[in-house]
Amino acid sequence: MPLHTQLTRRGFLKTTVASAGALTFANVFPSSVLGANDRINFAVIGVGGMGTGHLNQLMENRETDNLRVVAVCDVYQRRVNKARQICGGEGYLDYRSVLDRDDIDAVLIATPDHWHSKISIDAMESGKHVYVEKPMTHTIEQALELREAVKRTGKVLQVGPNYTSQDMYWKANEVITSGRVGKVTWAQGSYNRNVRGCAFNKWFLVDENAGPYANTKSDDYIDWDMWLGHKWGLAPKIPWNPEHFFRFRKYFQYNGGVATDLLYHILAPLLIAIVGPDGEYPHRVNASGGLYLFKDGRDIPDVFTMTVDYPSEFSVNLTSILTNDTQQPNRICGQYGTIEFESNKPVLTGNGDFVDEFKTKNNGYTQVTIPTEDHGNEQVALKRNFMEVIRKGGRLFCNVDLGTATMVAIKMGVESYRQSKTMVWDKDKEQVAG
Repeated sequence: MPLHTQLTRRGFLKTTVASAGALTFANVFPSSVLGANDRINFAVIGVGGMGTGHLNQLMENRETDNLRVVAVCDVYQRRVNKARQICGGEGYLDYRSVLDRDDIDAVLIATPDHWHSKISIDAMESGKHVYVEKPMTHTIEQALELREAVKRTGKVLQVGPNYTSQDMYWKANEVITSGRVGKVTWAQGSYNRNVRGCAFNKWFLVDENAGPYANTKSDDYIDWDMWLGHKWGLAPKIPWNPEHFFRFRKYFQYNGGVATDLLYHILAPLLIAIVGPDGEYPHRVNASGGLYLFKDGRDIPDVFTMTVDYPSEFSVNLTSILTNDTQQPNRICGQYGTIEFESNKPVLTGNGDFVDEFKTKNNGYTQVTIPTEDHGNEQVALKRNFMEVIRKGGRLFCNVDLGTATMVAIKMGVESYRQSKTMVWDKDKEQVAG
């Protein structure tokens, strides 16, 4: 039986958790738990490179995961037509037409960042569950609004930073919680690339024939005003600019550059490891770097580093550069020992004068490798986890609380770089201080 039929018949309660302000939502069960045999009807909104990748994965696993893709949407007609050929579903230029359908259970959102929040909220308010690509939103304010919408509607929302599905970070949390490496005070990670001409150019080609002036029935048509979202205050209204449309990751109007595109993947799993599935909001963020090589009119830096200080008394240093692909390995440092992540397993090693304490906590060993489960392809695992929680309840790999905490820190890093100042989080007002 299709999932939407079950939802309609059982009267899925949108406001079950609206008054549960003191609860965390990592392990909350949907207000109507569904059977494992219920088929999930998907729509994919945004079918550019990432969206098409997600669509192909859904189609490849449709029998195993008991799903159908019944609709696709994009403001670019060529993408809509190609996506329809992949899935056989209906195609739309306006996402609101997707949300008007009552036979869709879940939407996967892979639009540019500045649209993530609005479509996610609109989708949940129309009764759909949401899988939204990272970064969860474009701004801190949007992240807080989306967090409250999840709690208000009771819908399942999964955010898609890849490494949150890797078991080694969840096992690292068990290690840290049990005190096996002592008090954690420092962590680091990076996500670097080195592509001739820059990945944000080479991997995102401009179609010179496409645009808003093409015939609305042709493959070349792009609804530029809808893409900008200026009617809803999502981005400034500007004349057609193919560079902005096809390479939006280079411009702060729509994106936070390497911070939101790459470092979101790193910070979210590190927070899972250090503090658990809901993450933690930062205390203070400093960022630096610059645009040193790719001076092609972009806003974003090609060298970016940020340090986040947390109220639980630890700091995380994150680096992302587009000029060299040597990685700064993900590492978590406690007083007794260090956690390295090798071959998808946490490796614990005693450190300094505290090796004896480490040995006491680790059965006499000075180095320990923690066994993990292999969840396979991270994106497939994230989607399967999403569907599992829709059907049965349980724990999301990246719930809205972790998504918001990560977004706040990453966006503070972007603004620290842009404004050349330290950013401090006011936890009582839930906003950047001053």
